[in-house]
Amino acid sequence: MSEGQSRRRVGVVGFGHLGQYLVQRLRDDGLRHGLELAFVWNRDASKLKGTVPAELQLGKLSDFSERHADIIIEVAHPCIAQVHGESFLRAADFMVGSPTALADVGTERKLREVARQSGHTLYIPSGALWGGQDIQRMDEGGMLQALTVTMTKHPDSFRLGGHLGELLQCARQERTMLYEGPVRGLCPLAPNNVNTMAAACMAAPSLGFDGVKGCLVADPNLPDYHVVETEATGPGGFSVHTRRKNPAAYRAVTGAATFAAFWSSLLVCRGHGGQVYLC
Repeated sequence: MSEGQSRRRVGVVGFGHLGQYLVQRLRDDGLRHGLELAFVWNRDASKLKGTVPAELQLGKLSDFSERHADIIIEVAHPCIAQVHGESFLRAADFMVGSPTALADVGTERKLREVARQSGHTLYIPSGALWGGQDIQRMDEGGMLQALTVTMTKHPDSFRLGGHLGELLQCARQERTMLYEGPVRGLCPLAPNNVNTMAAACMAAPSLGFDGVKGCLVADPNLPDYHVVETEATGPGGFSVHTRRKNPAAYRAVTGAATFAAFWSSLLVCRGHGGQVYLC
């Protein structure tokens, strides 16, 4: 932390695997990066006992403002951003760890507007999205014509709803395309699995959730890693294709490298007021 630079107080909403990782990093390494833990909230408060000091546990999420956080990180469920996102942004910067929440048109519109009005930043972590800043620059320059994100995981790594859950049962013997189409239609069916796609949509607002194409693939031959591929195309035949292989424990929703990516994202969350920022 540079001399004279104030500490950033961080609130963590959610205490699953990713929330636990972030809380531990904040307690172990936060001070040397100018960060300190303001509070931790979890729907099941019993999971915090014996792990998070009592003075850092937040009983009611609606009481978050009493802890004076500078940035709040959601790593719980898309419904948190939809219900509490406006309140968070009026008081602090807000990192949406479940950007599938923004597939709801009203939620995205409201959070963008509150960020502009309040001067606080709506941060979108890149997570498992490789080349997000490059996609963003192409989009800002009017050069991005199409974007496709393909995510491939073992069938047991998915948490799917609706007809995709039924289709998943047929994907345990062979590689199966579960979905191919606009990301907006996929987010409500796989809110915990396609945050990478949602981040891509936010990086490319000219295409957005309706214009970015998402492909979700189940492959029983991938027991210990996830694969994320992106293909961006521009004028004159320009194209870029990336393939990210992310080690993951069996049945894990989130790949191992994504944990460190979230921490790296948090370290750059300072000084971007009043906008939506891919970090």
